[in-house]
Amino acid sequence: MPQGAREIFGDRLALAERYVALLVGPGTERGLIGPREVGRVWERHIMNCAAVAELIPSPSTLVDIGSGAGLPGVVLGILLPRVSVTLVEPLLRRSVFLEECVAELRLTNVVVIRARAEELVGKVSADVVTARAVAPLNRLAGWAAGLVRPGGTILALKGEQADRELREARNTLRSLGLGQAEILTVGRDKVNPETVVVRIVAGGQRT
Repeated sequence: MPQGAREIFGDRLALAERYVALLVGPGTERGLIGPREVGRVWERHIMNCAAVAELIPSPSTLVDIGSGAGLPGVVLGILLPRVSVTLVEPLLRRSVFLEECVAELRLTNVVVIRARAEELVGKVSADVVTARAVAPLNRLAGWAAGLVRPGGTILALKGEQADRELREARNTLRSLGLGQAEILTVGRDKVNPETVVVRIVAGGQRT
């Protein structure tokens, strides 16, 4: 466990440790986490996702698109108990794992929906939509735009390709009625490397 984990998670650290155990145990056995990731789950995944919490208001509602093994949705559900988190995952084996994590960790603020994001348009609306390693930004924006409320925020966790993806997605964002988009670096002095996030504000009208 990195030294900064205690500072970030505080009294929620025990839950984070239990989640890590699920990732490196059942998560690895079922192919949700690669064997090479086991030794760096904390630094590469848990801390990377946890840094995003500083961008999320509490209380609020949050939808995590393509949750996979729960990154960042489960991490944010652990860190932010006053945020209502919906994990959206279309694949059965992943959604089953997510249900098991939610039950094991007793995350009463987290629910799992097995569906594609585009199937939930008009049924789910959130203050914040998150996604990590799901799709290029120009495609991801189309899915997220249908789930974020007007005035809400899309947070796409990206790496070194963030600048290029944002440039390529500008026209798409405009056509979707999404507003200001910027690249932020979060987790300074807490996470190494720091987390790169593309933050997009939804416009007043959904198009």
